[in-house]
Amino acid sequence: MTESQVKEVLSTVTYPGFTKDIVTFGFVKEIEIDGGRVAVTVEITSSAPEVKAALEDEIRTKLEMAGAKEVIPMIVQPKKPRETSSHGKNIAPQVKNFVMVSSGKGGVGKSTTSVNLAIALAMQGKKVGILDADIYGPNIPRMMGIEDVHPDIVGNKVKPISAYGVEVMSMGVLMEEGQSLIWRGAMIMKAIEQFLRDILWSDLDVLVIDMPPGTGDAQLTLAQSVPVTAGVTVTTPQKVSLDDSRRSLDMFKKLNIPIAGVVENMSGFICPNCGVESDIFGRGTALAVAQEYGSKLLAQIPIEPAVREGGDEGKPITYHYPESETAKRFIKAAEELWETIEKINEEGGVSNESIQPTTPPGVSACSTGSAPQGGSCSH
Repeated sequence: MTESQVKEVLSTVTYPGFTKDIVTFGFVKEIEIDGGRVAVTVEITSSAPEVKAALEDEIRTKLEMAGAKEVIPMIVQPKKPRETSSHGKNIAPQVKNFVMVSSGKGGVGKSTTSVNLAIALAMQGKKVGILDADIYGPNIPRMMGIEDVHPDIVGNKVKPISAYGVEVMSMGVLMEEGQSLIWRGAMIMKAIEQFLRDILWSDLDVLVIDMPPGTGDAQLTLAQSVPVTAGVTVTTPQKVSLDDSRRSLDMFKKLNIPIAGVVENMSGFICPNCGVESDIFGRGTALAVAQEYGSKLLAQIPIEPAVREGGDEGKPITYHYPESETAKRFIKAAEELWETIEKINEEGGVSNESIQPTTPPGVSACSTGSAPQGGSCSH
């Protein structure tokens, strides 16, 4: 058999669950022919063993029928993805990694942390977006200096606003300043889904998502809409805040979201005159909580006047004052966060839209709307 004949046969081998063949998909990487022996290397996107077995059988059968005496199909698969609450669903597949920044209570500096982590990642050369999913209290536009900027509409989708090298989207840029949102849970859930599906995000390395405080509808909707790569919990050193932080960490555990770490905000006060750091709210108490959940203390962010000024004026401290102690700690935290993301991906990563989704017993992928695009729903 010639290579062109082998390719012609392989073009009749359809990828399980789809109508296209493995040649059209570009999965056939190498063909070796030695007399009547044919070896075919095929790289696929699914880690499912049943997909591999089905392809091996069909490739072997069809090539033997075409005249090959010995067929060696070598199917290369990605590592099996970790289990996530999204069950393989990903409504924003152009984003490689999703980081959920959460907190058990409000007022602990979650948005400040989200902004500065996102900017620090962008400063390290990553393609970054930040989604302000705090629907009731969208503070990201002011912190990023875009509160008066309105996004462009392209067709029926919205283009994110660019600031400090980061793509930004928030309910705050879609509504009048000071306007309240009196929405029920179902509307919040729909808004989160639209922010992921109907925003023209670029091919991002990471999307940092600033969640509303607590463990409610928004968090669950996000976790079920995309495979969240890692979660970050923000707290302050006081016991009252730490109690709520445990709930946030417990939520990550229950949703199968790896915990990248805990950020202890307002951890010490740096005097702007003498530079001495004082632990006015306590310090280091978040370490034990992080270790309790098998994680680490990602950063201890001090109180510095420049943090408040930067937030109010739309001049994030990490970008405008990179030599400040706070900026240095955010930059180091972003480096550790990215190392964690890479480790998670090396260990199997997250599900993607090409992997056959898992659905509860008795429920079909078609009825849940989670069947892959182009997949067959005849069953």
